[in-house]
Amino acid sequence: MRTEALLVLADGETFEGEAAGAVPAGGVATGEVVFNTVLTGYQEVLTDPSYAGQIVAYTNPHIGNYGVTGIDAESARPACRAIVVRDLARRRSSWRSEGDLDAYLVAQGVAAITGVDTRRLTRHLRDTGSLPGALGAVDHGTLLAAARAEPGTVGVDLVATVTTKAPYTVGDGQRRVVAYDFGIKTTILRHLGRMATVEVVPATTPADEVLARQPDGVFLSNGPGDPAAVQGAVDAIRGLLGRVPVFGICLGHQLLAVALGAETYKLPFGHHGGNHPVRRSGRQSVEITSHNHNYAVAEGSVPGTTVTHVDLNDGVVEGLSVEGRPWWSVQYHPEAGPGPSDASHLFAEFAEAFQ
Repeated sequence: MRTEALLVLADGETFEGEAAGAVPAGGVATGEVVFNTVLTGYQEVLTDPSYAGQIVAYTNPHIGNYGVTGIDAESARPACRAIVVRDLARRRSSWRSEGDLDAYLVAQGVAAITGVDTRRLTRHLRDTGSLPGALGAVDHGTLLAAARAEPGTVGVDLVATVTTKAPYTVGDGQRRVVAYDFGIKTTILRHLGRMATVEVVPATTPADEVLARQPDGVFLSNGPGDPAAVQGAVDAIRGLLGRVPVFGICLGHQLLAVALGAETYKLPFGHHGGNHPVRRSGRQSVEITSHNHNYAVAEGSVPGTTVTHVDLNDGVVEGLSVEGRPWWSVQYHPEAGPGPSDASHLFAEFAEAFQ
């Protein structure tokens, strides 16, 4: 028998449910509430470092039905503050399953609330934009106060909470890549490791230390939060431009754009899902892509660049390149595990820049 719990948003909107997962410190979990529309891949979402500081609400009503397995984890542990689901499965059914999602949440210290009307929650966030929220099995007043005290993600350096503390190496290819860890996903490392020996470095690594490693290319990873708050990253990227090929994904895309002079802004409720259509300029083709970002690059704010990809849902800039230079980036996730593989060719194009 589960304990009754509440999810309360900063605007006072309240959702009833039952407590699941771990009991949060002080009985309350807070964060910016966002919704994700993936149909599968709940564990990959849960362990994506890009969700640091956030409470993730799944729009798919059945979560946990195929359990969890170590190979699906995108990082060593979840970075999100909590999750919200309609129906947290009590039984798992998959030959790949190594454990139960609820037990995994308890072991990892992640709070959850189940039985929530996630359709109403999603519609509310779609209309109001992402909001700070609080959940737990405590009284409404306590949760409302906690939600209103939650600072959100603007101006907060969340990358500092997820980046590696020391360099490490993956892969064994002949080429050498240095990958900045702003919250890098395991699936990205699998792709990069097939084509190069990859040295992953902390987000604060200066450009001269990267160049001293004599890389054939530099990769700028995904990560959480506000690009304007990431300490030292833009200066480091500026020190790399003109010296080595640079490829960025997600937050890496935003940071590269800022290094080139761009402005960024916060989207109302972000892009979080596995089926966003993106049009690729030049080829006049559409790729179905995986997304997880709350910020975006302002169109027309990046001098000397070409917009290579555009989201067909709302026109957001999804890719940039610099004419005649091996510097380019995409906002979405071409590695997408699980998810569409339409854009995985971008890793091969990065490898081609080493030639």
